[in-house]
Amino acid sequence: MRRNRILIILSFFLFQMLNGQEDLNENQNPDIQKRSYITQRLLPQHEIAIDGIFQEEAWNQVNWSSDFKEWRPDNASAPTEQTQIKILYDDSNLYVAIRNFQEDPQTIENRLGRRDDAPGDWVSFHLDTYNDDRTAFAFTVSASGVKSDESISNNDNFDDSWNPIWYVKTNIDAEGWTTEMRIPLSQLRFGNNEDQVWGLQVVRKYFRNDERSTWQPIPANPPGWVSEFGILKGISGLAPQKQLEIQPYGLARLDTYEEESGNPFRDGSDTQLTTGLDAKIGVTNDLTLDVTINPDFGQVDADPGAVSLDAFEIFFQERRPFFVENKNIFDFRFANNQDNLFFSRRIGRNPQGSAVGPNVLYIDQPENTTILGAAKFSGKTKDGWTVGVLESVTSKEFADIITESGEEKEVLVEPLTNYFVGRIQKDFNNRNSFIGGIFTATHRNIEDRLDFLHTQAYSGGLDFLHNWKDRNYYLEGNTVFSQVNGSKEAITQTQRSIVHLFQREGASHVEVDPNRTSLTGTGGKLEIGKGGGGNWRYNLGGTWRSPELELNDIGFLRETDEIRQYLEVTRLFNEPTSWFRRANIEFEQFSSFDFEGNYNRIQYEVEFFTNYQNNWWTNIGGAHKPRIFINSYLRGGPRWRFNEENFFYAFVGTDNRKRVSFRGGYIHSQATQGNFGLRRYEAGIRYQPLDALNLTLDVEYSENPNKTQYVNAKNFQGMERYILGGIEQKTLSTTLRINYSINPNLSIQYYGQPFIFKADYSNFNYVTNSVAEDINDRVTWYSDNQISLEDGVYRVDENRDTETDYSFSNPDFAFVQFRSNLVVRWEYIPGSEIFLVWSQGINGLGDVDNDFQAIIDNQLLRQQPRNTFLIKATYRFIL
Repeated sequence: MRRNRILIILSFFLFQMLNGQEDLNENQNPDIQKRSYITQRLLPQHEIAIDGIFQEEAWNQVNWSSDFKEWRPDNASAPTEQTQIKILYDDSNLYVAIRNFQEDPQTIENRLGRRDDAPGDWVSFHLDTYNDDRTAFAFTVSASGVKSDESISNNDNFDDSWNPIWYVKTNIDAEGWTTEMRIPLSQLRFGNNEDQVWGLQVVRKYFRNDERSTWQPIPANPPGWVSEFGILKGISGLAPQKQLEIQPYGLARLDTYEEESGNPFRDGSDTQLTTGLDAKIGVTNDLTLDVTINPDFGQVDADPGAVSLDAFEIFFQERRPFFVENKNIFDFRFANNQDNLFFSRRIGRNPQGSAVGPNVLYIDQPENTTILGAAKFSGKTKDGWTVGVLESVTSKEFADIITESGEEKEVLVEPLTNYFVGRIQKDFNNRNSFIGGIFTATHRNIEDRLDFLHTQAYSGGLDFLHNWKDRNYYLEGNTVFSQVNGSKEAITQTQRSIVHLFQREGASHVEVDPNRTSLTGTGGKLEIGKGGGGNWRYNLGGTWRSPELELNDIGFLRETDEIRQYLEVTRLFNEPTSWFRRANIEFEQFSSFDFEGNYNRIQYEVEFFTNYQNNWWTNIGGAHKPRIFINSYLRGGPRWRFNEENFFYAFVGTDNRKRVSFRGGYIHSQATQGNFGLRRYEAGIRYQPLDALNLTLDVEYSENPNKTQYVNAKNFQGMERYILGGIEQKTLSTTLRINYSINPNLSIQYYGQPFIFKADYSNFNYVTNSVAEDINDRVTWYSDNQISLEDGVYRVDENRDTETDYSFSNPDFAFVQFRSNLVVRWEYIPGSEIFLVWSQGINGLGDVDNDFQAIIDNQLLRQQPRNTFLIKATYRFIL
């Protein structure tokens, strides 16, 4: 009956989308006409000085364009304060003048921040230089002069890693504040047509009312961003703008740490001097080649602290500049927000081999694989082709070891490896549709003890998107494949990994074949939905990942063997009322199966979000999970059932425009029979005592009890015994960020995060019927005369014959981590920077019997941290 109801709901929404109909009582937005701005070429006798003051005669060549309309909160109404724009160009630059009227200049919020922050009042100038309704460049500046720049892809995907060279000044006067920009055309990409027609949008944030207005009016719920732009005309006769930039860097680094007596690899300090080169070469007017030699792939923010008890890999975002820039071109997420055919952190990863072995006394193992060089070729042509090619080579890595006899050796821990990614997309159907593809290849030169790695790994995919009815409705999908080759050892290890678990008991559709030397799998997604127009959003779709799909040589894949159906419906309330500015209600449902046909999961969730008139907000929701089966929980054991679960959450935040703002929330989860639960508390405060200084402090504390946490697997009388335990899991983390901006180009940033995790086990039990509905039928608890703890080892006499049948180590542990960075960043000329960095880190194991205060005192405050001091300087030559 439940499945029939789902099919009826899915059929209803499918009918609605295919027919493009709204509910009769829904308010339809009237058609919005595209505006046009006609610019002119700067006359030869005129010059423009970028000072924020429009005093040059040149600005009289063109008229002001105004009549901005409010976008949020009161769509299509007149904004509180108007804005005007002017645009000029010459062979090398685009010039932009923006006047932001403000009746009382004293109310202009003139806050400072680091680049890509744009605090306080700001205005943003957007250009769709291909006029393709999908890609654009955004140049934003705050009233205080802080710059922010972003590339936009797929109509509304903003990427702030793009850092072009451009010039801007702001000025406050009796009428409000002004912005004057000079954008070198070499920093843009556009076709070589004689007459250029570009998309244009200007957005202003009026901080006092938290109001956004736009030059080109847009509906409250647009189907995208770039597709709603107006038109910029009048540009003609531009010569090809082939960019050539070279940016060398130099870096000096000192690491200090606690000396380890007798270990020559840990003498208390290390030094390093490094130089490298980045180059950006405009191959054509719209295609660019990025090259890096001996790159510095350091990052300012450290990865957040995290512990995984389910054995799955934890996903961390890419932060290295070379890979972050233009990452949207290479993106191919196919099933969810993490599974991706290209995960750039695989390049330069931690060495996968180990030098640990018998008679090895000391080891000096590199933390990362050296990237010898990398190159990217990317861009978009006037014909609608988006192209991306990435090639990178990483070197062999050796660990230095000293044996007990004093012999010094090198042990290979990572082979010479080549990585390749190719990505292509083509727009058609008047830019309402695209089709694309991707191909990746990893080749390793396997030698010595590295036979457990794949020799080759290939993956590829096709994706498409089709929009109709003014882009309000869409159909999108993709399909992917993978093939990995290697020794019998490598492929057997892949089959038995947590991603696949072909050794699972009771699974008839998978099994480990120790003679295989390759695996081939598939995956994909199909979704249809309504993404714009009116007050409703909805979509339905499905994904699949076959058991043999393997992407983790150059991609990211958490697990396989799943077929998932999902449905989402959202009602938007964007017309302000007397008590809220905007609100929405969202319903989600999904169910999943494996390739054997097992019905593993179903979940229903509802969420309410409200932004009130005083700019406070609340986010409240809950979910019901009546069916939870997990194939991987017993790490190769039979399919496992959890009790049904209910959870709810509630978050609230104050007006973040204020000098002091707060946010807080609580998440509560509880399974029946006390099988497991979650209590998580979150709190944050943001304080801006000065325009140049802001501080944020976020604290999270959680308790995650579970009566059946996986511990180990042992053999008992020829059978596999899966041992579980009750766990009291507690986590505490605190993150402090301090940003002080001396001016828009000179800032001091601090980031610090202590992280503590405790796992205290008790009440051990073993699996008797892994799919039983009642937890007391699912497991059997050991009695006191069956299990005992001696010298950190639990010994089990299951049959009570006074002989130990099996044993396992005490799984209790506490993990402690502290990471911090203090960074001084100075952009002394546009595109060229100096960094001064002090990083500090502590990692260790604590005593699970101690409380958090004792762990902080013993494992954090009393340990000698590892300190890193470095200075890095870059200079960008534009040729």
